[in-house]
Amino acid sequence: MRLQHDPAWFRRATRPEEFGRVAVLFGGDSSEREVSLLSGNAVLEALRRRGVDAQGFDPRDRALPELLERGITRVWIALHGPGGEDGTLQGALEYLGVPYTGSGVMGSAIGMDKLRTKRLARAAGIMTPEAIELAGPGDFELALERLKLPLIVKPATQGSSVGMTKVAHAQELAAAFAAARATDPRVFAEAWITGREYTVALLQGEALPSIRIETPRDFYDYEAKYLREDTRYICPSGLSGPAEQHLENLALAAFEAAGAEGWGRADFMMDVSGRPLLIEINTVPGMTGHSLVPMAARAAGIDFEELAWRVLETSFVRRPAAATGEGGR
Repeated sequence: MRLQHDPAWFRRATRPEEFGRVAVLFGGDSSEREVSLLSGNAVLEALRRRGVDAQGFDPRDRALPELLERGITRVWIALHGPGGEDGTLQGALEYLGVPYTGSGVMGSAIGMDKLRTKRLARAAGIMTPEAIELAGPGDFELALERLKLPLIVKPATQGSSVGMTKVAHAQELAAAFAAARATDPRVFAEAWITGREYTVALLQGEALPSIRIETPRDFYDYEAKYLREDTRYICPSGLSGPAEQHLENLALAAFEAAGAEGWGRADFMMDVSGRPLLIEINTVPGMTGHSLVPMAARAAGIDFEELAWRVLETSFVRRPAAATGEGGR
């Protein structure tokens, strides 16, 4: 069995029975497992409060074909990082014929790859900070010459700021490269942008109010995201009407360029001239107590239960091929 995808199939649900039996996939074995467990359990509880027949499913402990044995009709993906957010899980669900939330195989794979996202964004006219891929120490001199100091070193396909290091002195570059390489074989250095950080959440093709993020740390790293209580979130962000609209348009365009859909988030830095620069997109954002999409949704009058419900609705754009009357070859 395979899935067919057609955005015209999207619809809003009025009764929980329309979803059938739902599995919330969380946990997994990526470096973001703990965050995924928090997200997934929050979503699971929210769906159950709304009357949805939902159950948790950790693919680290169970084989995906068990979804069919359990009579699962659709999946809410709350897996963060490689193995859940990078297209591999989406491909497996396509093969099993189980509809799922959010972006498809291509959008997930591209969105997880920060370098390819940046290249596609630039091709679409969306500015991003300049970057140099680092294959090894032989690329350090070029990165220092082109990007100047300070700069930031990142693994290409990790989330939650895992493996990122700010480099203020040239002698720190080797250690930063090693830290990023420990989590990902592809590493890049990116120009450091001094300015305010913003994020725009997207839901069902529309942008939610932007959030301005303020942290006393060097940047919005893992600790600032999930552990610190002194990180400040301003929502609405305080941008003027035209600036807010421009940022929302850029977020939607970035998702379009990557082939992402359904729901997610686009992150930006505003440089000293007030120009927004795309940092990355996120196709399976966190749904924890510190997470940004629920915060933006609240500002738009959407509570957590309704948000989880509306994300689940994004799975309607996919159907098993047999359900359309069209068989495979």
